[in-house]
Amino acid sequence: MSEALKKTPLYDLHVELGAKMVPFAGYSMPVQYPAGIMAEHKHTRAAAAIFDVSHMGIVRLMGEKAIPALESLLPADLENLADNSIRYSFFTNETGGILDDLMITKIPGGLSLVINAACKDADVAHIKAKIGDQVEVEVEYDNALIALQGPKAAEVLARFAPACLDMKFITFQQLEIDGVSCQVSRSGYTGEDGYEIAIPAAKAEQLVRRLLEEAEVEVSGLGARDSLRMEAGLCLYGNDIDSTTTPIEAGLLWAIQKRRRNEGGFPGADVILKQIADGAPRRLVGILPEGRAPLRPGVEIANDKGEVVGTVTSGGFGPSVGGPIAIAYVAAENKEPGTILNALVRGKELPCKVVKMPFEQKSYYRG
Repeated sequence: MSEALKKTPLYDLHVELGAKMVPFAGYSMPVQYPAGIMAEHKHTRAAAAIFDVSHMGIVRLMGEKAIPALESLLPADLENLADNSIRYSFFTNETGGILDDLMITKIPGGLSLVINAACKDADVAHIKAKIGDQVEVEVEYDNALIALQGPKAAEVLARFAPACLDMKFITFQQLEIDGVSCQVSRSGYTGEDGYEIAIPAAKAEQLVRRLLEEAEVEVSGLGARDSLRMEAGLCLYGNDIDSTTTPIEAGLLWAIQKRRRNEGGFPGADVILKQIADGAPRRLVGILPEGRAPLRPGVEIANDKGEVVGTVTSGGFGPSVGGPIAIAYVAAENKEPGTILNALVRGKELPCKVVKMPFEQKSYYRG
């Protein structure tokens, strides 16, 4: 018998609002609402949308050894991270593969991590096994977590918490929103400006209902979140990155700061540093297909000689782009923008070309 799906604190509200609920990472999650994925995507780009991301995990690592301990598991420079600032990183394995990607916030007395839903139990076990004797591990699965995303997000949130306007991209504050104390980061995974807001579970529905009373705000589901992050060229764990892909192959060199490149000291450092020096054998690229047919994950990519040189990892329709888009790994010699390739779909060769990501420019607020 399959295990029952977990529900987020906002489950009843999703059902009330007419969401189509689907299984995702062990949870029953809204994939779309009656307006549909296309409308939700476009509304996020034009105004503001609320996404329920409560299935993600929040873990705190507390203690004076938190920074060096966590640095032993990943390649981010946390030593030079400013207070209440956030850094994107990834746990690596001994072959340089990515066990999970995560956001790390420097908080008083330690670090706060936001980890992926499908990996969170494995991540916590990994942390406890490797550095559990050096840090205090606090798991916060009982909070709700929402993402308020879009060009009107700051204007809306400022009506409740004016201090949010002073926050820059990837910074953190404790703010009171409509009388509820919340942990707020100026971040998200749509390519738009916005905030991720951790709310006590008992107050989550009340606060989301209040935000939805604002004229600019609508709800959006996992479907629009996926098309938004694809247009922004953002990797999805389990699709575009996993334990067999290295950060260099995935184009994530920017997330390995100079000190860690020089010092190493993280799992798989020999493989990763060698790829930094010599190049990776394959690279993650944007793919723009000709015509209107979308390319789905698993579709093979071939060169003009018919040789398979890559595989699509994410693909679908880009509502803001106005056509199909895809993300794929290709052999390094095919990574340059403008390279003409063919997608092999049901025995046919569909022309496509390599393009620079993102497909849609990001709109983060950097002050």
